[in-house]
Amino acid sequence: MRDTNLTRRQALLAGAAGVTTLLVSSPLARAAAAAPAAAAGTVSVSGELTVNRMGFGAMRITGPDIWGEPNNPAQARAVLHRALDLGVNFIDTADAYGPEVSERLIAQALYPYPRGLLIATKGGLMRPSPVQWVPNGRPAHLREACEASLRRLRLERIGLYQLHHIDPAVPLEESVGELARLQKAGKIGHVGVSNFTVEELARARRIVPIASVQNRYNVSDRSSEGVLEVCTRERIVFLPWAPIASGSAQRLEGGQGGGLEAVAQARGVSVLSLALAWLLAKSPMILPIPGTSSPEHLEENVAAARLQLTAAEMSRIG
Repeated sequence: MRDTNLTRRQALLAGAAGVTTLLVSSPLARAAAAAPAAAAGTVSVSGELTVNRMGFGAMRITGPDIWGEPNNPAQARAVLHRALDLGVNFIDTADAYGPEVSERLIAQALYPYPRGLLIATKGGLMRPSPVQWVPNGRPAHLREACEASLRRLRLERIGLYQLHHIDPAVPLEESVGELARLQKAGKIGHVGVSNFTVEELARARRIVPIASVQNRYNVSDRSSEGVLEVCTRERIVFLPWAPIASGSAQRLEGGQGGGLEAVAQARGVSVLSLALAWLLAKSPMILPIPGTSSPEHLEENVAAARLQLTAAEMSRIG
């Protein structure tokens, strides 16, 4: 996403009080271990926070075009509750979703948060209008954005805070440096980045330990393969946004979509479920965060955690 005219929306469519940290002995952890999302296994965030490897992306609980209030607020809150029932204990959001709406709905639905739930949010993109996603990586803005997210989420510390996008007008060292200062101040627990290249990730890691990378990655778009390789080797959580490629049949370049469809048909499952299972099989550091505003779609997404692909099936998908 080097060209900011290609918005995220367009790409998708074409330990303190209040800190939601996982404790193995917590009620949510015990329930999550027996729930559908647990079938995907777990992943450790910076070797400290362990979560089930099937998360929930809270972008779609907002209004159309990720703008404004949802058409059915009660359903949005019900989806959040159902995600926890299914064993999801990692929720990803951002101040830009709505804007502000997603974070506020999460707090309305789930606060006081059960121990064991990790909420990750992001700052660094502004929404002047429904069709604009404008990077703002100025340190002053990031500090204000983090403080605002803390208030909306009703947290004293955000477990994982991510730079949403590099601002081409601001050196990434300044932006990431501010997140390091926020971490030192106790405002955030761990630092993540989003939409980073391998070289940019290396620069960020010279400033502060990076716990996660959130890049676009799916069967169709593997441009972040190099970043995923670094994350797998260095035990950095990789959060694929747009985990399901656009297009109902996922017809991809090079015939990869055909392989996905063929395996899905042979398994008797949806292409969407297979796409998520493929992500889980690609790397033990991948934590899919599919989003939806539909309880039925949520059930289908989480059910993908139970799908175990064979080496032959992975080869056929490509």
